[in-house]
Amino acid sequence: MKKLWIGLLLLIVLAGCGNGKSDTVKIGYFPNLTHVATIIGLEKGYFQEELGEKTKIETKTVSNGGLFMEAMTTKAIDIGTVGPGPAINFYVKNPQFHIVSGAVNGGAVLVAGENSGVETLADLDGKRVAIPVIGSTQDVMLRKALQEVDLNVKENGGTVELYAAAPADTASLFVQESVDAAATQEPWGYILETQANGKLLLDWENFAWGKDSTNTVVVAREDFLKNEDQVHAYLRAHQKAVNFIRENPEEAQEIVIKHIKDLTGKEVNAEETAAAFEHLEVTTDVNEQVIKEMAEISKEADYIESDDIEGLINLDYLEKIKE
Repeated sequence: MKKLWIGLLLLIVLAGCGNGKSDTVKIGYFPNLTHVATIIGLEKGYFQEELGEKTKIETKTVSNGGLFMEAMTTKAIDIGTVGPGPAINFYVKNPQFHIVSGAVNGGAVLVAGENSGVETLADLDGKRVAIPVIGSTQDVMLRKALQEVDLNVKENGGTVELYAAAPADTASLFVQESVDAAATQEPWGYILETQANGKLLLDWENFAWGKDSTNTVVVAREDFLKNEDQVHAYLRAHQKAVNFIRENPEEAQEIVIKHIKDLTGKEVNAEETAAAFEHLEVTTDVNEQVIKEMAEISKEADYIESDDIEGLINLDYLEKIKE
């Protein structure tokens, strides 16, 4: 009889493990403006409210998409916001991650240095352009823009040199004239214009895919998606955050400024934040055609061996919460 009870107990434990549900949800994001929806969701308590008081929320911040996806690979992140470029690159190698919602469109610009001699996109021929990191979304967007004037990067037989640098360091590179231009996200583009005498070459409406440029998306691990209730709860909170930002942009800016300062110790200028908000659109929409083109460009850049990303985008969970 004792063995029977032990067996039954073991089955119950295994059944509980099998449903994939966790009492802890690990949310990842970057401490910058293009991750505003996640920041607002945390600060306004939307995630906790939707996931329930019994669910512990852990957060992990990273500085670039590669680190985010590596953390997701090691299960240090369950769900969160990241650029589509890194999501594509990791999905092709290991299709265990899925885009389940949009977060921010736009928010990226192309800025030229004061003494670079760059007045048009075609003038980037033979120049050095800063990007946040190789394979980043801004890297892909730059390649898209260069295609329009028949230019390519040196790594692929072209004449434009890529220079990977943290966005916060780009202003110094402009002052030192170490780079001629930068493909970067806001508010760093605005900072380059106002603090380093940069010239806006392409604004967010004209850089790469323009207003349809998908800058940030919500990505989840495949095994976390088994927790449908938690996924739906996260997306409801995400939708609440998007709605709040649209309806209360000034308050959202104040919250983000304080959050970033508390997290990093760095003061984000209110004027810079307001300008950046004018250059991005918070959304839950995902432009699947843009994501597909990003994959094609990443393949041409030899970042991935295949541009087959079928299954990467799964908006079923998002559609469910809208019913």
